Amino acid sequence: MRVLSLAIVAVPLCLALGVVRAHTQTTPSSQDKPSSQSTTAPQSAPATQTKSSIWVTKPKPPVVPPPPPKLEHFDISQIDKTLDPCQDFYQYACSKWNAANPIPEDQVSWGTGSGLRYWNESILRDAMLKAAAETGNRPDYEQKIGDYWAACMDELTIEGTPPTRALAAGLAYIDRMKRKSDLADQVAHIHLAVPGAWQGDDNQTRAALLGFGQQQTYDDASKVVASIDQGGLGLPNRDFYLKDDDKSKEILGKYEAHVGEMLVLGISSEDADQGAADAKTVLAIETALAQAQMDNVARRDPKNLNNKLSLKQVQELTPSFNWKAYLEIVKAPPSSPYYLVSSPQFFRSLETVIQQYSVDDWKLYLSWQLIHGSAPYLNRPVADNNWDFYAHTLLGAKQQLPRWRRCVRAADRDLGMALGQAYVAAAFPPESKQRTVDMVHDVEGALDRDISQVDWMQPPTKAQAKIKLHAIEDKIGYPDHWRDYSSLKITPRSYLENVHEATAFEFHRQLNKIGKPVDRSEWTMTPPTINAYYDPQLNTINFPAGILQPPYFDSAMEDEVNYGAIGMVIGHEITHGFDDQGRKFDAKGNLRDWWTPEDAKAYDQRAQCIADQYTEEIPEAGVKQNGHLTQGEDTADNGGLRLALMAADKKLQSESKSLDAQEPDGWTPRQKFFLSFAYSWCEQVRPEYMRTIVLTNPHSIPKYRVNNVVSNMPEFQQAFSCKQGSPMVRANQCRVW
Repeated sequence: MRVLSLAIVAVPLCLALGVVRAHTQTTPSSQDKPSSQSTTAPQSAPATQTKSSIWVTKPKPPVVPPPPPKLEHFDISQIDKTLDPCQDFYQYACSKWNAANPIPEDQVSWGTGSGLRYWNESILRDAMLKAAAETGNRPDYEQKIGDYWAACMDELTIEGTPPTRALAAGLAYIDRMKRKSDLADQVAHIHLAVPGAWQGDDNQTRAALLGFGQQQTYDDASKVVASIDQGGLGLPNRDFYLKDDDKSKEILGKYEAHVGEMLVLGISSEDADQGAADAKTVLAIETALAQAQMDNVARRDPKNLNNKLSLKQVQELTPSFNWKAYLEIVKAPPSSPYYLVSSPQFFRSLETVIQQYSVDDWKLYLSWQLIHGSAPYLNRPVADNNWDFYAHTLLGAKQQLPRWRRCVRAADRDLGMALGQAYVAAAFPPESKQRTVDMVHDVEGALDRDISQVDWMQPPTKAQAKIKLHAIEDKIGYPDHWRDYSSLKITPRSYLENVHEATAFEFHRQLNKIGKPVDRSEWTMTPPTINAYYDPQLNTINFPAGILQPPYFDSAMEDEVNYGAIGMVIGHEITHGFDDQGRKFDAKGNLRDWWTPEDAKAYDQRAQCIADQYTEEIPEAGVKQNGHLTQGEDTADNGGLRLALMAADKKLQSESKSLDAQEPDGWTPRQKFFLSFAYSWCEQVRPEYMRTIVLTNPHSIPKYRVNNVVSNMPEFQQAFSCKQGSPMVRANQCRVW
């Protein structure tokens, strides 16, 4: 079951690094969020010697990174008063800022929060630089982050190591595959080297062949079992393989060319024709896997994923995949009472796909998965080719991020809780935490009042809703206990090996949870992350220190400004507990229907209004948004802003102030609330990236996250005296919370 995040920073980590990970996460954010070693090439790609000039590239001279940009603070002077807020509120609030802040060449989007990401990464860079420079006895976490930095920034070693040497062991292992029954062994070794097999949601569906990890059971959230997910893709999701419009065909053609080029680079063959033929085989396998996958909308219903199977039943789905061997190699505990299989139909189809292709075909697929997942950590010919397709073609980036930023992001993924200690010490004072805690309680109080007031819920359901609300655990800033990385081996010698070690460490850490009590204190986002999330099975809301900075939270700003920005974020995450997914879980995180049939029907009618409203053409992206895919996030946006406004109103009243009192600068607190909300979402997005978001992401793009929400609110109409019939005043205003 995925956590439900705000996704403030739209670019998932995996895509920023130039590789589609199998999240953070990170996806990461996702977000999100690769690696192994090898020599002998598979039989279908002869290991001819490539010219050394391809591999030996002169390292670029070290570049002293510029100072980070100043943090953006809400600035009322940025409002374009020549425009009409009732016509297009997003443009009214954002057009001046966007015009003055074009997207940098190495970014696929740029908004008021983008400078904060640079600022956060600069803090992490400085901590890693300091740790790398220390020569005496360092605390364990400083040794880890310092040596990771040294290896990642060692371009001389990275550029001097051809991929054929870096991946020699891994490709040789693949080449020793003799029969299809060895496929489980091969996949297990790739999962131990390439990050992401354990990660849930759609990130896991891109792991090599399948995803494997752990999760709380749907029926009893106090227990942890093994989980098995569909997987196997190199593109963001199944639609990229199956849609037949011209743009989709164009991207698929470029992807096929990319796969061929990477196989040539990684397997040391100069035969481009052979690489192109091999790419067709890889694409055919991935297309077959895509056809077998459950679609994104169906995956949003947890009931569709709650398939409890014994290991014997799992094996019966895919007789050719040796599950016992896989579990032994990844060292999965034998204590899982059953296995949660997200899509039994996928695994039935997987058996057919395994039989359809030869051993040599599967060697090609596995080699591609290894090269693809390792690419960001190899020399420039490979890393640049990888970036060119994933970041340039899919997202529209014009140039790569500087190396130091890529190293920081990789370290945040692999050693995030170690880095988090340094970040919190530098950027998150206790008073910021306390003020955030107070705001969270205010917004929770607003939902309590809203539940009491709604006329479409009956008393029994209202009582259950309040029990769940009052059971939500608030996590602010950082975890109570820092993660122990002492058993993880990190050295200053090899970036790729460090990624391998960190991947195996995290995979084993995840699997070791199987059969043990749930750790309610664990975070799935690192402290520097500019995001927030609700976990329906823990019933927790989580706000990393990274987002509790300007422009989202600003200790120097008035309450109405903070409630409009971070208050909306708080309300968004709380609302996730009561959106179309979250409402299906009870106060303890169990998948249980606590709604009366009449109230469930009333809820669905209101939720359908949201889905219908957000199912619309997105002209900027050239594709149509599926409102059922974004329904949960859109519901959280709408509910979050209303709850934040209710909390701000009560806060001001407690200080004998009014939302509608005109202030000396000519604005009212109500107007500033809405303007601060919109300002926090000011962002420009490249059209290529926008198209990818609309097709794959459960969040709407910024313009629609602003305009669609305010046009549903009479409170906005009141704030700016908008007339009926104005674009920002919908005739049919949707409201759930």
